[in-house]
Amino acid sequence: MHFGAILALAVGLAMDATAVAASRGLALSRVTARHALLVALYFGGSQALMPLIGWMIGASVGPLVEAWDHWIAFVLLSVIGGKMIWEARGAKDEEARDGEAAFAPKVMIVLAVATSIDALAVGVTLPMLGAPLGLSLATIGVTTAVMSVIGLFAGRRFGAVLGPRLDIAGGLILIVLGVKILIEHTS
Repeated sequence: MHFGAILALAVGLAMDATAVAASRGLALSRVTARHALLVALYFGGSQALMPLIGWMIGASVGPLVEAWDHWIAFVLLSVIGGKMIWEARGAKDEEARDGEAAFAPKVMIVLAVATSIDALAVGVTLPMLGAPLGLSLATIGVTTAVMSVIGLFAGRRFGAVLGPRLDIAGGLILIVLGVKILIEHTS
C-alpha cells in the first residue's frame, strides 16, 4: 500500500471526527488554542490508537485469510463508507450548548472513541494489505488531528451545514478505496 492510498484512507477516516469537531465549534463563541489542542489530541490520538488495536487483530488472523484479504478489505471499507453515508442522511443539527461543557473530558473521550470505531475495523485490514504500521498510524493520527482542528474552526465559522457533507465525502472515499483495492488484487 503506497502513501497516497494511506493518505486517502486517513482522510476518509478523519471525516467523522472532523464533523464532530465542527459540532464542537458550534458551541463556542470563540475558538482558543486550548480547544484546538483538545480536539487534535482526543480525535487524532484515538484515530491513531484504534487502527493499532485493529492491526494487532489483523496481524494474528491475516495469514489465515490471505487469499481473501482484498475481498475482506473491500467489504469492510464499503460497509464503513456506506454506514457513514447512511448516518449522514439522517444527521440532525446539534443544538449549540455551553462551550466548555462540550469539551469536558468525559464528553471528548466518548466522542473520540465513537468516531474512531471505523478506524479499528480498517486497522484489521492494514496488515493484509502490507501497509507499513508506523506510517499508517502517524498518517491517520496527524491527518485526523489537522482536519479536526480545521473542522472546529469551520464549525465556528460556517455552522452545522458542513457536518453531514463531510461524512458523505468520507464514506465515498472509503468505498472508492475499497473498490480500488479489489480491482488491484483481482486484475
